[in-house]
Amino acid sequence: MKKEVILGSAYLGPVEYYTKLFAYDTVRVERYDHYMKQTYRNRCVIASADGPLALTIPTEKGDDAKCLMKDIRISDHGNWRHVHWNAFVAAYRHSPFFDYYADEFHRFFEERYTWLYDFNAELCSWVCEQIDLQPRIIPTDDYLPVSETADDFRERIHPKRLPQEADPDFVPKAYYQVFDARLGFLPNLSIVDLLFNMGPESLLVLRDSTVGSSQSSR
Repeated sequence: MKKEVILGSAYLGPVEYYTKLFAYDTVRVERYDHYMKQTYRNRCVIASADGPLALTIPTEKGDDAKCLMKDIRISDHGNWRHVHWNAFVAAYRHSPFFDYYADEFHRFFEERYTWLYDFNAELCSWVCEQIDLQPRIIPTDDYLPVSETADDFRERIHPKRLPQEADPDFVPKAYYQVFDARLGFLPNLSIVDLLFNMGPESLLVLRDSTVGSSQSSR
């Protein structure tokens, strides 16, 4: 494991994503990649009563088919903020820590952010603050080429890629989930699933889900 990692922007990214924020000394978050749908850039997956549920932020279509992530605007289509918030409430209102975080979390769905990258970044910063995770995050100033000095997870952390195949350093640690008696443990859901179920102990789960972490002793 190298000391630096390159990640894409993610909407309430999966647990795997946050293990990288835990494990690496420096995290570079790409702003200059071409935006692609059906990725974690605008999608998170939570545990509903019926199983995994994907929540997707609608985006405005740019004039350029190869629009950069930093230039992607959030659309108001479909009253998505209300839909997402209701989905979070339905999924996690009985979790141990939802009530503790709910008021602060709700404000992200009351304010109308313009840019998807900024929305993702502020949510990420808030989550890290709640679980006492202090990554050194540096947004890119240009597209970063593949480097021998950094591990590149920009496309390896993807909803359609199995983590066990793309990321051998991630071994999901099971933790309590609201519907685990019905559904069994669902690995690698959105970080909010971990946060609402485990609260401050989320950091320990990130540590125990990381193989070869340079931070594992902290």
